[in-house]
Amino acid sequence: MDFFTGMGKEQKVDKSNPTTAVETIKPLTEGQWLLRFLFLESIAGVPGMVAGMLRHLHSIRRLKRDNGWIETLLEESYNERMHLLTFMKMCEPGWFMKLLLIGAQGVYFNGLFLTYLISPKITHRFVGYLEEEAVHTYTMAIKQIDEGHLPKWSDPNFAVPDIAIQYWHMPEGKRTMKDLILYIRADEACHRGVNHTLSNLNQKEDPNPFVSVYKSGQEPPRPALKAEGYEREEVM
Repeated sequence: MDFFTGMGKEQKVDKSNPTTAVETIKPLTEGQWLLRFLFLESIAGVPGMVAGMLRHLHSIRRLKRDNGWIETLLEESYNERMHLLTFMKMCEPGWFMKLLLIGAQGVYFNGLFLTYLISPKITHRFVGYLEEEAVHTYTMAIKQIDEGHLPKWSDPNFAVPDIAIQYWHMPEGKRTMKDLILYIRADEACHRGVNHTLSNLNQKEDPNPFVSVYKSGQEPPRPALKAEGYEREEVM
C-alpha cells in the first residue's frame, strides 16, 4: 500500500515499531492520505461480511440460532463501507487504483473465506490486529493535522461530505476533517475490541456479549475501551 499511495522512504514510520510509531521525516499530503484511506476501507469492509455470511449459512444449514453474532459482524461491514463512501466523496481514484482494489479484494475475500472455515478464532484475532493498524493510521493523520501539515483540511471553510454529517449526526461546529477522522477512528477502535473479544469466546456456543441482555443487569461491554478485547470470563 505504501508504494501505490506514493509514499517516499522519508514519509514512513519506524518499521521496528509499526503500530506505535507516529513520527515521520516528511508528512503525507492530503491526496496521499485519501488514497491510503480508500485502500484501507475497501479492505476493512470484507471481514465482517465474510464472517457474517458464513455464520448465516451455518445457522440456516444446521437450523440453529447464531446467538447474535451475525448482526454485529454485518454491522461492522456496513460501517466500514460508510467510511469508504465518505472518502469517495472527497477523492475519485483513478483506473489503476480501481484495478488494484479489485485484485486486493479478490485475494483478501477468498483468503478470509478459507481461514474462517478453518479457524474463526484465528481470523477474528487477525482482524483485531488489522483494526489496530487502522487506529494507528488515523492517529497519524490526526497528528499531522494538529501539526499544520495538512492545510486544506485545517481550512475553516473545509466542509466534510453530507453523507458523513448524516451518518454520524455530526453537530454544528464539529464538522472539520479532524472531527470526521475522530469519528472513524472511534469506529475502528470498537471493531478492534469486538474482534479480539470474539476471538476469546467459544465460537460455536457463546452468545455475542455486545448485544446480550445480562440477567444481573450489568451493561454490555464497551469494546472501544479495551483494545485487547475482553476475556471470556469477563463477559460470560
